[in-house]
Amino acid sequence: MRDDEPIVFFDGVCNFCNYWVIFAIRRDRKKQLKFAPLQGETAKRILPEYSINFTSLSSVILIEKGRVWKQSSAAIRICKHLNGGWKFFYSLIIVPRFIRDFFYNILARNRYKWFGRKEECMVPTPELIDRFIH
Repeated sequence: MRDDEPIVFFDGVCNFCNYWVIFAIRRDRKKQLKFAPLQGETAKRILPEYSINFTSLSSVILIEKGRVWKQSSAAIRICKHLNGGWKFFYSLIIVPRFIRDFFYNILARNRYKWFGRKEECMVPTPELIDRFIH
């Protein structure tokens, strides 16, 4: 893992989060993003360096160029790395964060109820394994 690679931390037991990770991987044709579950060793090691308590998170986190982005800011910044029209969603960054995070938090609070959860973190397929950091 290089220090300049953006890392996306996600809830590894959330069905919606896992779907979104696969969605992003398929659209990140330059393979810029790396992914790590919040429940994994990488999160335990890296997130405290940024004063983030990984045990109580309900947010996607993006660490990029030494900066931490959470909630809607992380999701929108991830879109910058995706091919096709998905880069357009980065323009939503102009919407004030408190408005974006209001809607993000509704989804985050209800993600298990609406989409379900797994008992264990997803295991990447052999063709995706190089995109994950454990």
